[in-house]
Amino acid sequence: MRRHLVIFLRAPRRGQGKRRLAREIGDGAALAFQRTAVAALLRRVARDRRWRCRLAVTPDHRARLPRGWRRIGIMPQGGGDLGARMARVFRRLPPGPAAIVGADIPDLAARHVAQAFASLGRNDAVVGPAEDGGYWLIGLARTRKLPRAIFAGVRWSGEHALADTLASLPRRWRIGRLETLADIDDGEAWRRWLTRRRRDAR
Repeated sequence: MRRHLVIFLRAPRRGQGKRRLAREIGDGAALAFQRTAVAALLRRVARDRRWRCRLAVTPDHRARLPRGWRRIGIMPQGGGDLGARMARVFRRLPPGPAAIVGADIPDLAARHVAQAFASLGRNDAVVGPAEDGGYWLIGLARTRKLPRAIFAGVRWSGEHALADTLASLPRRWRIGRLETLADIDDGEAWRRWLTRRRRDAR
């Protein structure tokens, strides 16, 4: 069965994405970061033949995306909170293990995705914790029927997101864990990323 990698993404429009970050650094800088981060992530993981990559876009999968991004398969997230949208995507994908990642994880590389799918070979689910209490990856082996309440009751965008998500999974499931990575959700994280990017460009 084919492996599926889905990148969750808000359509890049000024004033509509990365709202928490934009409040601290401005709409223009937040949009520029989003475009840069997604383009870099696609270069690193989208063409890897070990999995099929798709973009799951909100609010409108027909949103105007940069030309290079449109070469990737696009699917809608649909309505509801983040948990409802993730559950919907997991249920609609063709058979095979699947992983959803965020688009704002600069350190996410193909090796992390490969590690996630390797973990799903021996576990029912796998998570990649983020430094802020959330997570940068959630993967499901999908060898069992997904529970109706999966991802229900999760307090998103905060320190409880990972713990709440794990609590929504069946107790009998085996859960694998990957290394902790940083996502860029606030001005401090963005400034650290920008400093490192400038240093690496020298």
